[in-house]
Amino acid sequence: MCTVPGQLATEIRLFTRADRDQLVELVNAHIAAVVPGWSLPVSALLAQLEREPAEYVVDPWVVDRVTFVAVVRDRLVAAAHLRRYGTDSRVMPDFYDAGEIKWLIGWPHRMEAAHALAKACVGQLEKWGVKRQWASGDLPSPATFGIPDAWPHVRAVVVGAGFSDRAGHDGIRFAGTLDGLAPPGPPPVAGLTVRREVDNLATRFTGLLDGAVVGYVNAQGDLTGGGTVSRVTRWCALRERFVEPAYRRRGIGTWLVRHAIEWQQLGGADRVLVPLGSPHDDPPEFYEQFGWREIGRTRGRWERVPSG
Repeated sequence: MCTVPGQLATEIRLFTRADRDQLVELVNAHIAAVVPGWSLPVSALLAQLEREPAEYVVDPWVVDRVTFVAVVRDRLVAAAHLRRYGTDSRVMPDFYDAGEIKWLIGWPHRMEAAHALAKACVGQLEKWGVKRQWASGDLPSPATFGIPDAWPHVRAVVVGAGFSDRAGHDGIRFAGTLDGLAPPGPPPVAGLTVRREVDNLATRFTGLLDGAVVGYVNAQGDLTGGGTVSRVTRWCALRERFVEPAYRRRGIGTWLVRHAIEWQQLGGADRVLVPLGSPHDDPPEFYEQFGWREIGRTRGRWERVPSG
């Protein structure tokens, strides 16, 4: 595609299958800095470059995909995956005629190559002529979204390319083991019952009082994508938690979480990931009572104003 002159020349070009082993090494180094022990096989990464298997709604809106790599002396030192969304009637307004750097990562000691790659990515977004330009770090794992605080070098590259988080939002990740957690015990409110049911990509544990829903917790037991990501086999995730305002601070949320965890333990899980929104929306103290701890934060919604 192009060569950037400098102390060590950087080649920016399209990804080829011959790059796959070096690319997955780079990707897994970034994932492991977010959640210990996590990694992706080559097949899962390559699948995302062709389509997003888990994004049943959004993925059909994508009309263009391209993956760039930065190479220095035959060593792949940075990579980025871009998507362009369409303009037909199916596309929701937020995605209409938008383009994004789905992820951009690089080895911290090769920042000059990462900056050159980001410049090429912006050039591609401009070439597409999209009306909105976004950047993120959404690698194909349940824990990598936004730009994690464990990737300060990526943040520097994205900011250097003209992206801003002025309209962004924060996220927190909690994680921990399930060892020694107490069983649910009796309901904290007389007459409260729990119903286990199917929800979108998760199992929902619904709290019922006199037939009315007073709260729920969603838990996902399979984070492997049907077995394609074997390194997360014994992990589960809490996806959502809600209790009606009139019933909060009465132990209902804690009771429902214990039901959800007991069920996941029965399936063999021994660790949990809890991706949260703003700490003001979902207080971290709630999850600390289970012995889980914060393992990182992320910043989402990076946007750049297109030229012209």
